[in-house]
Amino acid sequence: MRVDLNADVGEGVGDDAALMPFLSSANIACGYHAGNAAVMRHAIAFARRHHVAVGAHPGFQDRKGFGRRELTMTAAEVEGLISRQIHTLAEAATEKGVRVTHVKPHGALYNMAARDAGLAAAIARSVAAVDRTLMLFGLAGSNLIDEGRKAGLRTVSEVFADRAYRPDGSLVPRTEPGAVLDDTDLVVRRALAMVREDAVPAVDGTRVPLEVETICIHGDTPGAVEFARRLRAALDAAGVEVIAP
Repeated sequence: MRVDLNADVGEGVGDDAALMPFLSSANIACGYHAGNAAVMRHAIAFARRHHVAVGAHPGFQDRKGFGRRELTMTAAEVEGLISRQIHTLAEAATEKGVRVTHVKPHGALYNMAARDAGLAAAIARSVAAVDRTLMLFGLAGSNLIDEGRKAGLRTVSEVFADRAYRPDGSLVPRTEPGAVLDDTDLVVRRALAMVREDAVPAVDGTRVPLEVETICIHGDTPGAVEFARRLRAALDAAGVEVIAP
C-alpha cells in the first residue's frame, strides 16, 4: 500500500518548517489568498530540503477572507486566476532549482469546483494550458477529478481524515456541528482505515467508497505538527509507503 501526505503551506500561518519532514507533498500558496514571495521561497526551500514534492495552491484573490469566501467569476477569469498563480510559484521554484509537480485549488475555489462541473472544467483547462504534466489534486469522487481527467490531466484523489463526510462523498460544511474532527487518536485510526479500505464512514453510518491517493493535513490548525508526526509514524508502522504521486 502507498499514499501521499500533503499539506497546504506558505500561507503565513502554522509551522511549515516543523511540518515538512512528515510530508511527501506540499501545496504552496501563491500570494493571492495568503503568503507572499518571501514566504513562498521559504516554503520551497523547506520542501527541497526534505525531498517533498512542490505544488501550486491557487485560491481566490481574497486575502481578507483567506480565500474561504465564495466569489463569482467567469470561466475566463478563473482560467486567468489559476494560470497566473501557477506561473508565480513556478518562477519562485525555478530560482530554487525545484520543479512544480501539481496543482491543488484552495478553500472556496476547491469546494466550489468539487460540486460545479463548469468551474472544475475551467480550472482543469487552465492547468492543462500551463503544463499538461502537472497533476491536479481534488476531492475524491468530485467534479474536479472528473473534469481533470477529461482534460487529459493526471488526477490525484484527496481525502480528509479530520473531516466528516456526507453519504454522497462530499464534506460536511465547516459551519455545521461535527464537521471537523479534533480527536487525534480517532483521526489517525480513521486515516489508516481509509487507506486500507478505500472508504470512509459517513455521518449516517453508511460506507462511502473513495479512491484514496493523498491525505490532507491542515497545516494551519492547532496541533498540526503533532498530528502529522503521529500519522506518519502510524503509516510507517503499518507498512504503508508514504510517497508523492
